[in-house]
Order: sequence, then structure tokens, then C-alpha cells
Amino acid sequence: MARNQVQRFRENLMMSKAELARKAGLSTLTIDRVEAGRPCRLDTKRKILLALGLKVSDKDRVFGSMDGPAEFGAEEIPSSLDYRQ
Repeated sequence: MARNQVQRFRENLMMSKAELARKAGLSTLTIDRVEAGRPCRLDTKRKILLALGLKVSDKDRVFGSMDGPAEFGAEEIPSSLDYRQ
């Protein structure tokens, strides 16, 4: 699985997983899963970004620009799922 930069940002702030989880209002298990590269909801990403003192606009720096099936490019969205029709 693709790894993200959550652990790097957290460690640069000298923050424990428990502290990040507490600030984000998430469980430490969720933080473990996110740092391991498992997919997570957009709301979880937003909470992590804000807990790290970042802006939502920094999401690509932390999570990458292609972080899973929910972030297809417009060409890759099956026509049955394309909400713009």
C-alpha cells in the first residue's frame, strides 16, 4: 500500500500517536492504520491535517495527490458513477 507522510509530519512535531489521536478526535488504531497507508475517509484526513496544524489545502503534501479509488481522475470515473452527467 502507498504510504503517506502523516508519520513524518507527526514525528517532526515530536508528537506521539496518542497525542495526534487525541487532538484529532480519533483512535490510536485509526492513526496506526492511516500511517500504514490504509485508506480512510475524507473527514479523517481533515481531522488529521488540522491536528497537525496544517490547512486542508496541504492534503496533497501529506496524503499525496492520488490516495485511493475515491480520487479518480475525471477520465477514470466509470460513466455510471460520473455525477456530472
